[in-house]
Amino acid sequence: MDAETYVGRCRELAGVLGEHAVEGEQERRVADGAMAAVEAADVLRVIVPTALGGHGLGLDALCEGTRELAQGCPASAWTISFLQLHAWMLSRFPAEAHGDLFGGGRVPTSAAPLAPTGSLAVVDGGFEVTGRWEWATAVQHSDWCMVHGFDESVEFGTRFAVLPVADLTVEDVWHTSGMRATGSNTVWADRVFVPTERTVPGDDLRGTASGVEGDALSGLPLLSVLALVASAPAVGAAQAAVGHFHDRVSERVLAYTLGDRAADQPMAQARLASVTSDLASTLAGWRAIIDELRTTAAAGPPDEQLRVRVRLAAASAVRSARRIIGDIGEGSGASVYMSGHPLQRLQRDVETLKGHVIFDWDRTTELAGRVLLGQPLGPVDMA
Repeated sequence: MDAETYVGRCRELAGVLGEHAVEGEQERRVADGAMAAVEAADVLRVIVPTALGGHGLGLDALCEGTRELAQGCPASAWTISFLQLHAWMLSRFPAEAHGDLFGGGRVPTSAAPLAPTGSLAVVDGGFEVTGRWEWATAVQHSDWCMVHGFDESVEFGTRFAVLPVADLTVEDVWHTSGMRATGSNTVWADRVFVPTERTVPGDDLRGTASGVEGDALSGLPLLSVLALVASAPAVGAAQAAVGHFHDRVSERVLAYTLGDRAADQPMAQARLASVTSDLASTLAGWRAIIDELRTTAAAGPPDEQLRVRVRLAAASAVRSARRIIGDIGEGSGASVYMSGHPLQRLQRDVETLKGHVIFDWDRTTELAGRVLLGQPLGPVDMA
């Protein structure tokens, strides 16, 4: 599958996600019908290296496909993109684990709460994993779960481990106002054994190295990839909102008038032009940083300056998407906040999405400003 075909399939799937969006919200997971269509379209292996049976496509294809999916349902698009991203992350585990994970042409499905809120104790043949991890997006659709904790075999370091979901306890805590279909519940483990080959040091997974043939994301740092992919649902939501607003302005008759049409009102015309311009600027900046990261990484590991600019650009795209959707809400009348209207769902999803730690505007701008002034990142800074 090439990039054009993949993005085209995502564009088609967006309609399916939209049809199942209400069901996904109610069930707090991607609806079964939507997930079945995703699996039938064979898009979950989009960035898995070709040597492991994947399509081996790059960051730009993944981001653009996620943007397309989000026009149907941002929460479902987020979940699907995380399943795609996590399958690629599993390709960075030791080769000895690839048979369990990718054998028989399988594409592994995995949740991956990334905060190091657990511990790994050395035992014969592997580690015992203990901990509690929040935000296990897509755990209801996963066979595996990657967890992260402090490695007790070293003085200071972390390690990722991949466990069968059946070995974990899932706490049903994901009761939110938006992004409900992500099902980002909490998981915990108590002294679960994991063989050494299904673990990897934290620095190795977060780094840029990849020893697998046909990995188009080789050379890209994990956190930069995560920031850009996770911002794509917000960008797609803003794009969908502008489309809805165009249709609404075209068709709306204003209340408490003698049949005045919104399309004839100068302020409505100006608002539509304004959000269309803002969307174009957001898309251009978002695509530019994706392209810069990809081309720079082809020549060598991205430096701190670029990594913090990637995080800043991703957070800025989410911030712009929120503003675009908010501006649209101000000019759309009260009926768009009826529970069945897609605009209110887009707004709630993006307002919730922005709470992800990597989009924290205060923290992001602090990190970026520090690095732009020539000061180093700290050992736990996410960039």
